[in-house]
Amino acid sequence: MTAHRLFAPRWLATGGAVVLAGVIGIALMLQHSPACAAPPSSTTHKGQATFYDLAGPTGSCNFKPPADDLYVALGRTQFTSALSCGSYIDVTGPKGKVRVKVFDACPECTVGWLDLSRTAFRKIAGPNTGLASITYKAVPNAATPGPLSITFVKGASRYWWAILIDNHANPIKSVSAKGPGGSWMTASHTDFNFWIINRDTGSGPFSIKMTDIYGHTATATNVKLQPQKTQATTVRLTSGSAVGTAVGATTPKKKATPSTSPTKAKPSPSASATSVAPLIESTSATEEPPVALAAAPAAKRCG
Repeated sequence: MTAHRLFAPRWLATGGAVVLAGVIGIALMLQHSPACAAPPSSTTHKGQATFYDLAGPTGSCNFKPPADDLYVALGRTQFTSALSCGSYIDVTGPKGKVRVKVFDACPECTVGWLDLSRTAFRKIAGPNTGLASITYKAVPNAATPGPLSITFVKGASRYWWAILIDNHANPIKSVSAKGPGGSWMTASHTDFNFWIINRDTGSGPFSIKMTDIYGHTATATNVKLQPQKTQATTVRLTSGSAVGTAVGATTPKKKATPSTSPTKAKPSPSASATSVAPLIESTSATEEPPVALAAAPAAKRCG
């Protein structure tokens, strides 16, 4: 299990005691922020950024690092027990702008403190800088490297049904699944970003329905119970509702074999690549979460 990853060692790479003192200053400054828990919203917020080196093969979201190495770790209140996983944030600093994928949790980070990958940080601040003032906002319906993918995790079975979903762009609100002739079963979300059904689900194949916080739905059919194999689908979770099939399962090793990765050859989600058309069309680029999900005033202030 990887639930402990939220508390695993993370390497702060900020370049010296002076910068570290600045980081401590951020914590002292931000610890009095409103004590609320919500993912970053599409409103522009001010904050501070540092960078770190990943101490393991995956982040707390259990994703492997994106091909462009542009990702971010969020503090507990904005990580929101992995609800933010897989969403995208635009970060603007003194040097430029970058789009990053929510990939990891930063237990020591307070609201407004974004811990970026080293690659992402260098796009918004100088290479010898360890601390930067930033503005940031969530990006609804961000472009992703491909359609939704679903992976049954190691140890998954009909009695412990557990999946990892990637390329969804928006935070996922709910997941349900059903086998042939069965009824819909609701999955629960864990703080290590697995969706789990603790009952006998049958052996599949499954239809899996996903709904994001904006009300978009996507249903993938013919998803086979094959642990540790990533199954690409033909649907995206970014507008309206869509139904498509899983189009096959591949192991991570097979996907990484070509010298030029297909994923790397596609347009990067990075905001710096403004000349590249998005892979998907956004139908609600400025859409905020439904009122029921954003009713608490404190959630707005959290950013």
